[in-house]
Amino acid sequence: MSSIKQVVLLCLCSCFLLAPAAHALPSDKNEPIYISADQASMNEQTGVTIYTGRVEIRQGSMLLLGDRVELRRSADGEIERIISTGNPAEFHQQHREGQPLTKAYGQNMNYHVTQQQVTITNQARVVQGNDNFTGERIVYNMDQAIVDAFGSESGGQRVEMVIQPRNSGN
Repeated sequence: MSSIKQVVLLCLCSCFLLAPAAHALPSDKNEPIYISADQASMNEQTGVTIYTGRVEIRQGSMLLLGDRVELRRSADGEIERIISTGNPAEFHQQHREGQPLTKAYGQNMNYHVTQQQVTITNQARVVQGNDNFTGERIVYNMDQAIVDAFGSESGGQRVEMVIQPRNSGN
């Protein structure tokens, strides 16, 4: 790995993941899931439900917004994957009490629930407080608190960060 990539990843981990190895508020997974949309189509045989039109999914501090959201369930009924598209799709979640929401935006979001990994593509952006990070594709592994970011393969969009100075306490 090049030294520039190492510096970028180090900055990302320290600046955007202020709660290392934290997934979200501990109470989030025990909260009910609320879903609203203009339309829904559920296929019990395939385990796929598609929501369209101003889709909003809430669970505790987590909020997912999109124009179209596809939920895929396993054979035992557990949600395995959530695919959201929008202009842009949005994902908000608070990792710890008292910390700002982490907000992610992109045209496409693919959340592998069982792997605890979110992939944001096509104009991907992550914001925490006043810090801002953009790229063509951002992959965040929540279990390991690892962020990988990529520019476009054609060289059009590069990975960019804006990191605000931290209050030194003086």
